[in-house]
Amino acid sequence: MKRAKWLALFAVLALVLAACGDGDDGATATTEAPDTPDATEAPDTPDTTEAPAGATAGQGGELLILQWQAPSQANPLLSSGTKDLLAGSLVLEPLAEVAPDGSVVATGLATEVPTVENGGVAEDFTSMTWNLTEGVLWSDGTPFTADDVLFTFEYCEDELTGCSVDLSKVDNIEVIDDLTVKVNFTEPQPFPYGVAFVGYTSPIIQRAQFQGCIGEGASACTDENFAPIGTGPYMITELRPEDTVSYAFNPNYRGAAEGKPFFGTVTIKGGGDAEASARSVLEIGEADYAWNLQVAPEILLPMEAAGNGTILTSFTANVEHINLNQTDPATGSEHPSQHPVLYQNGEFARALSLAIDRDALVQVGYGPTGTPTCTFWPVGDQATTSLDWCLTRDVAQANQILDDLGYLDTDDDGIREAEGFGPLSFTYTTSTNAVRQSNQAIIKENWAEIGIDVEMENVDAGLFFDGTSASGVSIWQFPWDIEMFTNGSTLPDAASYLSGFHSREISTAALDWPASNNIVRFSDAEFDELSDKALTLSQTDPEYTAIVKQLQEMIVDMGAIIPLIHRGNVSGISNTIQGLGEPNGWDSEYWNVEDWTRS
Repeated sequence: MKRAKWLALFAVLALVLAACGDGDDGATATTEAPDTPDATEAPDTPDTTEAPAGATAGQGGELLILQWQAPSQANPLLSSGTKDLLAGSLVLEPLAEVAPDGSVVATGLATEVPTVENGGVAEDFTSMTWNLTEGVLWSDGTPFTADDVLFTFEYCEDELTGCSVDLSKVDNIEVIDDLTVKVNFTEPQPFPYGVAFVGYTSPIIQRAQFQGCIGEGASACTDENFAPIGTGPYMITELRPEDTVSYAFNPNYRGAAEGKPFFGTVTIKGGGDAEASARSVLEIGEADYAWNLQVAPEILLPMEAAGNGTILTSFTANVEHINLNQTDPATGSEHPSQHPVLYQNGEFARALSLAIDRDALVQVGYGPTGTPTCTFWPVGDQATTSLDWCLTRDVAQANQILDDLGYLDTDDDGIREAEGFGPLSFTYTTSTNAVRQSNQAIIKENWAEIGIDVEMENVDAGLFFDGTSASGVSIWQFPWDIEMFTNGSTLPDAASYLSGFHSREISTAALDWPASNNIVRFSDAEFDELSDKALTLSQTDPEYTAIVKQLQEMIVDMGAIIPLIHRGNVSGISNTIQGLGEPNGWDSEYWNVEDWTRS
């Protein structure tokens, strides 16, 4: 079947499957930097396939990507949703990005990554200086300069713009000359790379295009947000929200003389569900790349066996988890009141956690692409093991905890009650997705064994993870008792990621919902103090590791979250596509799309 016919078929499938939908997470926390400034030299170049000698950029025809949760817009600075961040990453670039191994590498906009050794990072960590690459052009043919870096800061510095990137740690930016820019911090930053302009969540935008879009009118700049001018390998030719994004190669891209990018056009096609996307790439071979394949293993693995594509899995910090609302959803979207049962009720959360059969969740929903976890940061030696009690399901202990709390089933209807609250029955919501609904059903049964009742709900992923939060049913607004989804860090720095539970990060409309990370609305003075201290320490400091472990323990022990599954980032790629190298779970999955070719 030709690709045009396939697109038509996919559109029909999208309509047919809409009733049962298959949404997935689009929440990606923006975090600080990896490792120490002394250890960020570029790694060995990933194994890629270069364009043939003498090749002309754009000679390779179309690259078809199935991003079934379709982008709403393409300005990453106005969205923390992965679906939008990915769409923008083919066009807009940061000064540096994170490689699959977690190291920071220059994108080509900068000549190198600043470090203490090369003089780019001040020895007291109060500033960093970027030397920009000479001759880089925007896609409209105008020069990329330090002034564009300054403008990006000015754009996000205005709170009314509603940037999803937190640049509050930047005091000011000095333009030394057209190719040199100095970023001064408000206080020393031992991990300066996540402060600004590193990773696909923090790209540079062009002053000439966006200068009229600062402030409260930013979201109304539709032309700019739908088709930003960039320095990346592609330009957007059309964006149909929640449907399709079409790209053409950028003839002014710095790699054009070497035949990069290989593909002349890229199409990101939305609609359908994860299973249909996986089948199109892995089994049928009618598309090139399928994003975010949260598909049951007994369905996914046979597709790969068809021989047309390969499953890509990378484990970083993505954790499927349960949020326990610390505020009362009955009091409205701002949730000013403490939840009458869930607020810092650590023993209750422990009982809920002990009752969950995590092995069953993995078996049904993930297979080799997931593993049970008890912590929110399951990465290396910074992951705590003191919470591993959750790995052994213990219904008897869970029931004993609830008895000790005085939550008893006084009317023998199978549901315990709490004084002043009534039956322990809660709303439990997640995105519309076959895997999530199967896991939801298992957890409902597990909790029924300990006398806890939940009303299962699911919301279309486009609304559940909608960065605008216009629908009133987004994860940030949290209008229910319990919600379940995956969150992950865009950079491997545990302290910065866990600081998302700081009380200053509590999600409210005043903070422009997705610009804040404390979705569960956890608040604790000791946690805040420890979090602030961790941000001042080097990752090589033993105290740093001790504190990040303690922070992980506090948010679980105090009943804010219940970690479930350490999820791999799972996508599918056609066997005809070469040059991707190791899949990147830390940055954009398309981080090196300019190197992709077709065999």
